[in-house]
Amino acid sequence: MAKINKALFWSLFAAGGTLTAFVFPVLALIVLLAAYGNPPEILGYEQMHGLLSSWLGKLAAFGTVALALWHAAHRLRTAFHGLGLRADGAVAAIGYGVALLGTVLSAYYLVQI
Repeated sequence: MAKINKALFWSLFAAGGTLTAFVFPVLALIVLLAAYGNPPEILGYEQMHGLLSSWLGKLAAFGTVALALWHAAHRLRTAFHGLGLRADGAVAAIGYGVALLGTVLSAYYLVQI
């Protein structure tokens, strides 16, 4: 992999890991509250739709999803390498391809809101 590509993917990995460490525990708590009965009113459809209707909310949701996908892709790539799977080109292409597809789809669906 060229040096410029390595720096680009590693920076997405680092940003995704940092954001994931701060945001996903809160998202897990929100999902847990919603799954076990009456979620707070602030988690209702109208409030979430209102949040994701604004460009700032869309940008925050997009950044969270996209960076988490790139972090997971790079983490899985290094995990497969550590497990002895030496087809690094194929693993990178599949992992980063899925991250790219998820990034594009999240942008598409957020614009639709």
